[in-house]
Amino acid sequence: MPNNPLPFVFVNMAMTADGKIATSNRAVSSFSSAQDREQLLLLRTRADAVMAGARTVDRNRITLGPGPARYRRQRLQQGFAECNLRIVVSGSGSLDPRAEIFAHRFSPILVLTTERAGAAALKRLAQVADAVRVCGEESIDFAAAFRWLRKQWKVNRLLCEGGGELNGALFAAGLVNELNLTICPKVFGGGDAPTIADGLGALALSDATRLELKSMRRVNDELFLVYHLVSTHRAKSHSRSDKRLR
Repeated sequence: MPNNPLPFVFVNMAMTADGKIATSNRAVSSFSSAQDREQLLLLRTRADAVMAGARTVDRNRITLGPGPARYRRQRLQQGFAECNLRIVVSGSGSLDPRAEIFAHRFSPILVLTTERAGAAALKRLAQVADAVRVCGEESIDFAAAFRWLRKQWKVNRLLCEGGGELNGALFAAGLVNELNLTICPKVFGGGDAPTIADGLGALALSDATRLELKSMRRVNDELFLVYHLVSTHRAKSHSRSDKRLR
């Protein structure tokens, strides 16, 4: 994609059979198999950077890193740096500087935020992150942010790992190229339980993001699906869909 100012964006999510990525109280957000966790690390080997929302990073002891040595070797064999960049999205700048990710300094950590964060929050984040980028006033301008990542940090392939509000904003902006989805044999229920794409959502069928199934495989009782996006229509109804991003 030498002439494309934007990176290739692919999303990886695991969901229950009823479409949830966590319980209503968000107490349970890890429920997939060892095969799915292997899939997560393999997808990270194909990305220059891995991105997640502030809620995901704050609530889980994750580092967004490449994992054990064998995955780092795979990255090098495929022409990537040994460790991927790590990106956290926090629209309000309320990301906890004590989050687990900041305790591991094997690769740069970038924070995308907005002017809602305020000077104090920006200063606090600048002390723990390698770069803090303000990308809009009230909501994050992801297209501008991704152009900056491509130009300044050489991010050609960007993997997003949620949560639902971040994914929803990216789908709404028409910036997702591929969806990797694991369907797990569980049902959580709950009207307030998060899904793979939250936020305002499509208000009309014409606003829906259209997908084309590229591949499907079954491992025991889980399904691993890969979709390409057929339509990246940027719906007007989504124009403020990412304002809820923490």
